[in-house]
Amino acid sequence: MRPNELSPLFASADVLKGVGPHIVTLLKKALHLPPGVTQPRIIDLLWHLPTGVIDRRAEPTVAAAIPGTIATLKVRILKHRPPPRGNTKAPYKVATEDETGRLDLVFFRAERSFVERQLPVGEERYVSGRIERYGETLQMAHPDYIVAPEARGDLPLLEPVYPLTGGLSGKVLLKAERQALERVPALAEWQEPAWLKQRGWPSFDEALRRLHHPDDAADVSAGSTPLQRLAYDELLANQLALGIVRESFKAQRGRPVKGDGRLRERIVAALPFKLTNSQRTALAEIETDMGAPRRMLRLLQGDVGSGKTVVALLAMTTAVEAGAQAALMAPTEVLARQHAETVAPLANAAGLTMGLLTGREKGRARDEILARLASGEIDILIGTHALFQEDVVFRDLAFAVIDEQHRFGVHQRLALQSKGNGGANMLVMTATPIPRTLLMTHYGDLEVSRLTEKPAGRKPIITRQISTNLIEKLIARVKAQLAEGAQVYWVCPLIESSDVSDLAAAEERHAHLTQVLGGGVGLLHGGMNATAKDATMAAFADGNLKVLVATTVIEVGVNVPNANIMVIEHAERFGLAQLHQLRGRVGRGSRESYCMLLYQEPLTRTAQERLAMMESTEDGFLIAEKDLKLRGGGEVLGARQSGEAEFRVAGAAGYAELLQAAHDDARMILASDPHLTTTRGEALRRLLYIFECDEAIRLFRAA
Repeated sequence: MRPNELSPLFASADVLKGVGPHIVTLLKKALHLPPGVTQPRIIDLLWHLPTGVIDRRAEPTVAAAIPGTIATLKVRILKHRPPPRGNTKAPYKVATEDETGRLDLVFFRAERSFVERQLPVGEERYVSGRIERYGETLQMAHPDYIVAPEARGDLPLLEPVYPLTGGLSGKVLLKAERQALERVPALAEWQEPAWLKQRGWPSFDEALRRLHHPDDAADVSAGSTPLQRLAYDELLANQLALGIVRESFKAQRGRPVKGDGRLRERIVAALPFKLTNSQRTALAEIETDMGAPRRMLRLLQGDVGSGKTVVALLAMTTAVEAGAQAALMAPTEVLARQHAETVAPLANAAGLTMGLLTGREKGRARDEILARLASGEIDILIGTHALFQEDVVFRDLAFAVIDEQHRFGVHQRLALQSKGNGGANMLVMTATPIPRTLLMTHYGDLEVSRLTEKPAGRKPIITRQISTNLIEKLIARVKAQLAEGAQVYWVCPLIESSDVSDLAAAEERHAHLTQVLGGGVGLLHGGMNATAKDATMAAFADGNLKVLVATTVIEVGVNVPNANIMVIEHAERFGLAQLHQLRGRVGRGSRESYCMLLYQEPLTRTAQERLAMMESTEDGFLIAEKDLKLRGGGEVLGARQSGEAEFRVAGAAGYAELLQAAHDDARMILASDPHLTTTRGEALRRLLYIFECDEAIRLFRAA
């Protein structure tokens, strides 16, 4: 259960004065609520941070007030001058003065009784707003604040500016934020005092106060000490949670799996290339994990063409040598079939029996696969999400591989793992190079192996930017290459044209290229059924089609060694990681390979940087780091699609240095206090609750 002292933070926002059903509806739109939370809470208001401040500290006399600036003035109300009856366009004016001069307060479409209540004749009021000159007169139109001298404390001299939504005023939100701030309890400090002193950071509650009730405009600026303090709190909670999940997983008794190497030797002998050093290193790390008495959970990171599938096959073969079974799961049918085609000849060379299970296998064919799997006749099963289904039963699953891990959630990983007796060892793979900072924040529960070399014989891919104005010249060059036996991918971002988009449509481009190049131009897009997709892909792989016009369905899993030209139309609309993945479809054979980035002018600065990066390097890890800088953490990993954690205070791209410190701190904490039972450990448990690290909390409660 959540500690009672934190209950005020998780109370519904409607307990606050002035927050009724209508405001709650607006807050739901304005606040970034975490997944599963449907009603705004106090904590959600506190994490809704200001983006700037309005400085109302200037308190000049009327005579010294500067037009065009925001000022707070103490004035006496002299006279009301309502507009003539029936003239709704004329303003309502209120004459005021101090000892140095006159100031008119101006209201448009104002309700007379409201203005009279706010500004009683003969009384003094503080008014705050923008000073303007109208003819010879100074005026303030629609003052932001009007307060009586005794309520002077209600006037925010440094007013935070928050992201809003239609119908929600800054004044209403500020009032709610101030009330939320009053509910923050005094909590025991979870950070080391020496670390706080070194960084000059305030306490947790003081950091929140200085953001929502700033003493200085600098408190709300990017990189301010209050913001850094809270960002570090969130990063530490993230790293602690991932560490707890990882240690919990390791603590579960696994199953040592050791092979004798006889089948692996046959596969290595059948390979058309030698294993790279990084493949050998990764295999050694995986085998060490498999042979240990705890469950294995490892991420295999490898750039396009680095040979992950071979490493996965050799690791799966270790399980078969030990008398057990292995499985490989891919996110799409195209990718699953591609893996099956890659693995089949090598599996045959070693005498392994392989099965394929996707959504397409139905009826008798599916029943037969399931029967062979349950009996143990199938050594390695390759498939899609179909592997999760309840009736998929292994005789003895000891090793499972998940490809393109970021497309699956943690619960899916666990579902496949649970099909093994006592829990299968798990290897997850990705061809999306993941920057180090994101590895720590999103994959901190996994050990990591990296493939950093390409297999011998891979040629560099010549990458060039070309304006769409020169498309006919490009097509002429493509035509010449086709005459020499080349094959071409032509990628378009949309399936068909629409009135609202100027993007090249795959169907239109297909028609155009067919007209110019003659036959041999195929079309592949996500709207086609699986049979049509496979037939088109097979025709291209066999060389019956010379040009394949496609949407991004060919991004992963397509292997046609003879294809040596990749044209990406409207390349400026793609992210760096996606451009890199698409480029990786060529450069797999003996021909000189090219990637042509067709762009439409004018280019934004970000697009220019992206395309220049593609021209300058093929290193996926460098590209991933650049992508992180240009786009931020969530988008690089497809966080919105996959449900990965998004930070509420600490943008992963902006706090790399703090993240490293949090990573090291979490490791030291869990090494010395694994169950968080020390004084600091108890305080850190509060931190995990505050940042809602549910999985880690659940594991603690279960312990």
